[in-house]
Amino acid sequence: QVRLVESGGGSVQAGGSLRLSCAASGYTYSSYCMGWFRQAPGKEREGVAAVDTYGGNKFYAGSVKGRFTISRDNAKNTLYLQMTSLKPEDTAMYYCARGRYTLCGRGTSQLFDYDYWGQGTQVTVSS
Repeated sequence: QVRLVESGGGSVQAGGSLRLSCAASGYTYSSYCMGWFRQAPGKEREGVAAVDTYGGNKFYAGSVKGRFTISRDNAKNTLYLQMTSLKPEDTAMYYCARGRYTLCGRGTSQLFDYDYWGQGTQVTVSS
């Protein structure tokens, strides 16, 4: 069965960096769009970044553009999110998700475009 397991979260001070990982199994990882999402307490889940099957196209939310970098290693079935210049407003539970299709045509704008989700990893940024 499809399984997504996130890791790499933690607590950092503002301006710091973290690298999240998402290990995928149970399907042909290289055939699907992958995305990162986050959800802060009391807020809706929002898209952060997405990447097409071979990393050719990447999509970013405006709030993270220039600070976060999404990447994937298809040989290791792993998705990454490098986060730099972290801000307190980046505090949230971060989830990786598998897209329904090969291409991330709409980036992370539609949660419905993603069909499998991990359990999440917590990121806390203090000021």
